[in-house]
Amino acid sequence: MAGRASAMLAATVMLWVWSGGGAELGPGLEDEAEWAEPWDGTVFRPPTALGSVGVARSLEKPKSDDDEGELPVLLWWSPGLFPHFPGDSERIECARGACVASRDRRRWRESRTRALLFYGTDFRASEAPLPRLAHQSWALLHEESPLNNFLLSHAPGIRLFNLSATFSRHSDYPLPLQWLPGLAYLRRDAPTSQERAAWRRRGYAPLLYLQSHCDVPSDRDRYVRELMRYIPVDSYGKCLQNRELPPRLRDTATATSEDPELLAFVSRYKFHLAMENAICEDYMTEKLWRPLHLGAVPVYRGSPSVRDWMPNERAIILVDDFESPQQLAAFIDFLDRNDEEYAKYLAYKQPGGITNRLLLDSLERREWGVNDPRQPSYLQGFECFVCDHELARLAADRAHEAAPAHVPPPPPRIAQHSHMACPEPTPGFGSLEEIPENDSWKEMWLQDYWQGLDQGEALTAMIHNNETHPGKFWDYMHDIFLRRNQYPQPPT
Repeated sequence: MAGRASAMLAATVMLWVWSGGGAELGPGLEDEAEWAEPWDGTVFRPPTALGSVGVARSLEKPKSDDDEGELPVLLWWSPGLFPHFPGDSERIECARGACVASRDRRRWRESRTRALLFYGTDFRASEAPLPRLAHQSWALLHEESPLNNFLLSHAPGIRLFNLSATFSRHSDYPLPLQWLPGLAYLRRDAPTSQERAAWRRRGYAPLLYLQSHCDVPSDRDRYVRELMRYIPVDSYGKCLQNRELPPRLRDTATATSEDPELLAFVSRYKFHLAMENAICEDYMTEKLWRPLHLGAVPVYRGSPSVRDWMPNERAIILVDDFESPQQLAAFIDFLDRNDEEYAKYLAYKQPGGITNRLLLDSLERREWGVNDPRQPSYLQGFECFVCDHELARLAADRAHEAAPAHVPPPPPRIAQHSHMACPEPTPGFGSLEEIPENDSWKEMWLQDYWQGLDQGEALTAMIHNNETHPGKFWDYMHDIFLRRNQYPQPPT
């Protein structure tokens, strides 16, 4: 998360639903809640998202008057992500009203603390705040890789939360375009064909691979290794390295991913292998958007629904469209030798070339920027999303208390499996049966993925049983292990 800024408000039609936030996750909640109030997607207070969103005066010493003393508190349980400094509490202004954002865990049990905010990468089932308090919603922010916490890819894990903000368009506050600054980013001019031809005459390959995070769930190195048998690939990172970057660019302390010199260097390649570290719907990162920015053609494996978000119908090459690395290599070689066909993949850079309505509408409607200090960040958007939800839920609770015979209580809102639903990792090339049992990928990621399911089930059971001590988590995990492997329970 460090070094990144902001995200987007996806242009999918979303519903605003009340959240009960109680500890009971009773039967029938597998289905989406039927009752819903239309929501236009706006979380910031008019007239503009620019300005004082999320940066109101400090509340180090909260007032006890009817205003600030009664505002709902949103408690960041992942305090390292608290987007307000230097204090521990801030008043935030949102579309429905104001809340207090805090990172002071001493406020956990207060009646005013209406929501706990969790960052998915930092969430540990063994350290969850127990008991689960009936008046509080749990809100999840997880826009990073599925590999950071596979618990959230399983229904028992993500259904621990009432509200979700993930990279999936199906989450409550979706962030699928979190890495795309805007349309201008895509319209940057590509290097000329003459520049790239000169580069090739110096002995460089048509295809670039730049990765230093090896042995990941998507198993991308296994595929690239096979692809290298059929087409030249220049690999500069630690993974499958066969070439050296220029000296200054080898030092990550001086050359970031957006370093102008690095961008100029990699832009000379006509094709970039753009492979995510994990496979999940709508999980798309800079690996995809940077080649499009530079005017290279991404050879992509990642989100199966990536075409839904592309600037037009022909901007990328999907690895999974080809039966084998050999067939993919033949197609890349064909485009490499035919400038006219290659140019069709860059047509989106021409005036009017971006035709995808979903992409255009999503970027137009979102309320923040990416790497833009003039605009609020998606952290502030997430806070206001939760604040507005809690203000609405609080109003519904009060209306029910005032007229219980006439006004029903707000139904509970539970995050759904579809809000991430990342599948089990599969080999990058070949079948699972062909991979030796002692293969590091097989030993690490398959076990990690299914342990996430066990962890979600264990914490769910603890909440149902109203456990108060997180230390019992590993007892629950042991019971699940015995049951899943059909071992007899030890005598008591």
